[in-house]
Parts: sequence; C-alpha cells; structure tokens
Amino acid sequence: MKIGFVSLGCPKNLVDSEVMLGLAEQAGHEITSEAEGADVLVVNTCAFIDRAKQESIDTILEMAELKKQVPGRRLIVTGCMAERYRDELKHEIPEIDALLGTGEIPLIIQAIAGPQASLLHGSNAPVTFHRQAPRFGIDLPDYLYDAQTPRRLATPGHYAYLKIAEGCDYKCAFCIIPKMRGRYRSRTSESIVQEARQLAATGVKELLLISQDTTFFGIDRKERGALPKLLRELNAVEGLEWIRLLYLYPTTISDDVIDAMAECDKVCKYIDLPLQHAADAVLRRMKRPGTRAGYEALLSRIRDRVPGVTLRTTFIVGFPGETEQDFDQLVGFVENTGFDHVGVFTYSHEEGTTAFDLNDDVPTGVKKKRQSRLMARQKQIVTRQQKARIGERGRLVVDGRSREHELVLRGRLQGQAPDIDAMVYLTDVDPDLVAVGDFLNVEIVGAAGYDLVARPR
Repeated sequence: MKIGFVSLGCPKNLVDSEVMLGLAEQAGHEITSEAEGADVLVVNTCAFIDRAKQESIDTILEMAELKKQVPGRRLIVTGCMAERYRDELKHEIPEIDALLGTGEIPLIIQAIAGPQASLLHGSNAPVTFHRQAPRFGIDLPDYLYDAQTPRRLATPGHYAYLKIAEGCDYKCAFCIIPKMRGRYRSRTSESIVQEARQLAATGVKELLLISQDTTFFGIDRKERGALPKLLRELNAVEGLEWIRLLYLYPTTISDDVIDAMAECDKVCKYIDLPLQHAADAVLRRMKRPGTRAGYEALLSRIRDRVPGVTLRTTFIVGFPGETEQDFDQLVGFVENTGFDHVGVFTYSHEEGTTAFDLNDDVPTGVKKKRQSRLMARQKQIVTRQQKARIGERGRLVVDGRSREHELVLRGRLQGQAPDIDAMVYLTDVDPDLVAVGDFLNVEIVGAAGYDLVARPR
C-alpha cells in the first residue's frame, strides 16, 4: 500500500517517524509524499505544549477529511498525543483507525494491516495496541530502537539525527515528557557507532546527536565517561565531517565532555544548553537543579576550554509566580552572557505536570510582552555580534538554494544547526557547480539581522 506520513514536533519525534517509515518500507509498502494518493495516512503527533497539541489536532482533522474522500483509506495516529490522550482521541475523532503511543512504534505494521488487525480485537472501534511487560514496573514506554532497526531518512541526505537515548528522569515542573516517553534509557555505544557508520556509508556528513538530555548518556547504566568515549569513537568514523550535540543539560555537562568537544576535530564547537530561566526563585519553582551563579560559572568554563564555542539556549517566560523583578534578572543574564542563539517560549499550563497545580498567575498578554521584549533585546545583541564577524573565515556546508534568489545558495557554519538557527547566504558562486552537502571554505562579508552573507575564499 501507499503510506503517507506527517511528522510533527521535535527531531526526536522525527527519528521515530523515520523508524516507522523504514519498518513500513521493509514490509513492502510504498512511501508517498502526496497525502491525497495514500492508502494509509499516518500522523506522528507532538503534545509538549498547547500550540503543539493544537497543531496535532488540526493535522489529524485535516487527514480525517482526506480519509473520507476514499473508501477504505485508513488513518493512524502515533506519538505523544496518542500516548497522552488516546481515550479522548478515540472518542472525539472516530475517523481514527489505530492509535500507537511512543512505546508502540514497532506495531506500525500491524496498524497498517487494517481490517485484519481490527478483527483481532472483535470490534470496528479504533485499535489501541498496548505495550507488554513494562520495564520499570509502571505503565511507561520502554521502546528503544537500535542499529538493526530500519530507518528511512526524512532529512536531506547530507545530515541526519541520531537518537542516543530515550526518555527522561528529571522532574521539571513544566514538563510532561517523562510521562510520555518513560524513564531515561541509553543505547549502547556499539549500537550508536554502528548506526553512525551505516549513515556515513549512505552519504551523511553531519550527525546530530539527540535525546532528552544528551549529557546524561550512560549515567543511567552507571557508565562513567560514556559520552566523551562515544564522541571519540564517532570522531573516528570515516565519512563524517561534523558531529553536533543537541539538548545538553546544564548540571550533567562535565569537564570531560567539554574536553572531548575541544579535542575532537569533527565535533562541532556548539553547545545547545536549554537553561529555561536565570532567576533562582523561578528555577526553584521550575524544579530545575541549577542556579544563576552555577550557570555563569559553567558558561565561563565552557568558553575557556572551547575557544570560539557557539552557545544556544532556550528560556520560558511567564512561569507561575514570575515577577517583573525575576524577568529583569533574566534579561540581565542574557545581556551579560551574549548567547549566539536564543529561543524564548511563553509558559504553557499543562495538565499532568506538577506546575499545573500552581496558579497560572501571569496573564497571557504579559507573557507575550515579556517574550517580545527578551527576543528584541537578543536581536540587538546578535546584530552587534554578527556585524563583528565580518571578515571572519570558516567552513560552510551547503544546504541548497536560497528561496529568495536562485543564484544564491544557503548554508551553515559549524555554529549553526539546521532548522533552528540562522543561516548563511552564499554569493559569488555558480549554483550549478556546487552540490547540496558540499563543504566550502568561505569568508563572511555581510550580516543581515540573524543571518550572514559569505563568499568562497
């Protein structure tokens, strides 16, 4: 059958979609990018915050309308929404034929099978597959893919995400992920390196390591120094050019991780460190194990040990109890630190989190104003920093042609991750002579807001 996938949410969710695509393809099904021509529609959903949930619901309803147009067409909903709201989805959207939670990815083939799978349950109601033998004694997802699991990449061929672990052991007050993804569980280094070699053999040049907390890798198995060891092993994989780490946790990023980053020539000098806030009172209410002083000391240590490092972070404004003074402390922290990339989110009051019991006492309008004010200040900081980079030389990977001008290419420097960071516009080059995934030496010749302009050197 022809299978059409829609993947929503974060890169971790995208890897789940790629695994399901690989399993479907291995079973003999055809993957199509045209939903109108699909026999089976699969929506892999996100349910992290209200906006993500609304996008998931809107997409499911859109696919439900497409389903009605073709007799026998099936609709499968997977991922975090299916994990968190399976009963509600079954009741509210009867067009759904099967629901698979985050731990039920391997059952996608049974879900695709259609009426045969439904008959096994003796009902025409949406099929819900249940996990067997929960590993932790509670009903939490425990699935973890490995190097033998088929994957069909949905990213451009020159870069790929590699999930090194699943789940999370932290109890952050605003976050529902541990309940949707289960306890933290690391893959083996052998499995990760094997998959890295497989990806490199297909032409992947940039590997992005992801998990809920990448620096917690191996700690769940009491493996000391597991991440630095893994980085050095990946650094030796032939064919890889860049290895990028995303989702590092401020209290688990150790000196040996920083040293491995500094020493390994393929590991990007790029640290994605979601801090969430900088006022100690807010951090305590968020149940984040860190302080502003600790963050400042960590950032100083990183910059000392990894010269030229790029720093990315995210913050949440409007958390319950956040005062104007708390917010001013956050703004001051951003001004003093000079992050290269900052994302700012407004607090979303999510049922099932411990913060849901708090009074959501910061009005929506105030949250949005604080978000706008912090982002405006960050833009001023970045604009100044980007202009100071004119004349700098570096290595750029080509991601494709610019959407604005067919004679201009777009690419990224080592300090820019795909999709989430700004980009570089490459001029003075014949686009027909450069392929997507090529690496070029360039000189920065201009800055346009967050983005840079460069030319070959």
